[in-house]
Amino acid sequence: MLILLAGARVLLHLLVNGQYGFHRDELDTLDNARRLAWGYVAYPPVTPFLTRLGFELFGPSLVGLRLFPALAQGVVMVLAGLMAGALGGGRLPKIVAVLAVTASPIALTAGLMFHYLSYDYLWWVVIAFCLIRLLKSEDGRWWLGIGAAIGLGMMTKYTLVFFVAGLAAGVLFTPARRWLRSPWLWSGAALSLLIFLPNLLWQVQHNFISLEFLRSIHARDIAWGRTDGFLTDQLYVAANAITLPLWVAGLYFYLIAPEGKRYRALGWLYIVLLVLLLAARGRGYYLAAAYPMLLAAGSVWWEKWLMTLSTGTARQMRRTTVVALAVGVAIAIPLSLPVSPINSTVWQIANEINDNFREMIGWPELVEAAAAIYHELPADEQAHAAILTANYGQLGAINLYGPAYGLPGAISGINSAWERGYGDPPPQTAILLGFGPEDARRVFVSCEVAGRVTNRYDVANEESSWQPTIMLCRQPRHPWPDLWPHLRSFG
Repeated sequence: MLILLAGARVLLHLLVNGQYGFHRDELDTLDNARRLAWGYVAYPPVTPFLTRLGFELFGPSLVGLRLFPALAQGVVMVLAGLMAGALGGGRLPKIVAVLAVTASPIALTAGLMFHYLSYDYLWWVVIAFCLIRLLKSEDGRWWLGIGAAIGLGMMTKYTLVFFVAGLAAGVLFTPARRWLRSPWLWSGAALSLLIFLPNLLWQVQHNFISLEFLRSIHARDIAWGRTDGFLTDQLYVAANAITLPLWVAGLYFYLIAPEGKRYRALGWLYIVLLVLLLAARGRGYYLAAAYPMLLAAGSVWWEKWLMTLSTGTARQMRRTTVVALAVGVAIAIPLSLPVSPINSTVWQIANEINDNFREMIGWPELVEAAAAIYHELPADEQAHAAILTANYGQLGAINLYGPAYGLPGAISGINSAWERGYGDPPPQTAILLGFGPEDARRVFVSCEVAGRVTNRYDVANEESSWQPTIMLCRQPRHPWPDLWPHLRSFG
């Protein structure tokens, strides 16, 4: 049954993931995937590596490149059911756990886009599953699974350190601290460090540039108010409000219920993780992958609670719970997956709730507009012309769609693109995307507005609403070696 439910979820993604277009984050990932390395300014190497694998298999196909994230979330569904089973649940609690996990908006998004969230979510759930199996079986070899997942998680997204801190607290605050004397725990720790070592060495070689990036992005998120709704986001982003009774019951199971005594470490893991992210002013979705372990336990507690009711009442509660979860999934799907026509009523509602859909619109039109300007230049000027982008979405779009229009590769000061430089020979003419007139004239002597970014759906997104002018500029004010350091940015 778990495999069938997971298969249905993957099939759903295959049917709808090809809608709209690439998200700006995906364009960035794909651009970095063409240049495999042990690290990047914005994230570790696992996501670009898997994206490169998908690109080699499927080319620039939305459905193909999004297959691996969909499969990852299918595995998450199976693990959620298996966690419920390991905690003592029968067939129905497994199904309830799977439905509850699927109802999470962020979990659906994780199965849609190929970015680090998709795989980060998976590693958190793998760690929780291995921890449950460890505490249930007392088999220390599960520490190797925990260590491997931690290593892969750190090679995917650095926020896993919060989960590791919660795990450490869960071990230290409960009888699970006895494992500190086990060579299996330390073998697992050594395995995680071994897996993470290549990226750690890359960070050393690059002066831990990712720490500077993370500080910059965190300050931006606070300034923009993206961290203000952390607690409410737990109800509407990280998990579905309909599942609140289940994950609260799961926390009760781990921390208070007698049958959950041996699993106390997971309750403390969540509490410490919640407090740390709240104190650090993290974004609400950072905690999302901690909910499958709560939902699995809550489903088990729910089944045991039903046994205290009369037969008729229990039957009605089972039906009501399953229907409520199914409704939660049905509501979350059109708000989280590209199933509705662009600019339809449902699309507009979804667009107000999250910004993912609108950032998938208009990239081919942007490249077409830049190409029209480029090909109006005299041939000798084209030879010394570049396309300079302000953000990584524009950069990735030019590098993905540009070759079909005969465009040169884009240059940018954003994140890892800055390290790749400004090209040889240094450009004397540049088409600027994402720069306002004043910013453009700080870099070049002569600039003119040559076009404007639009899209055929008239969707207001970052490209069409913020600095939509396309500037054509000539004569850099300073030599490029002097200019380039001032163009570095994080985003």
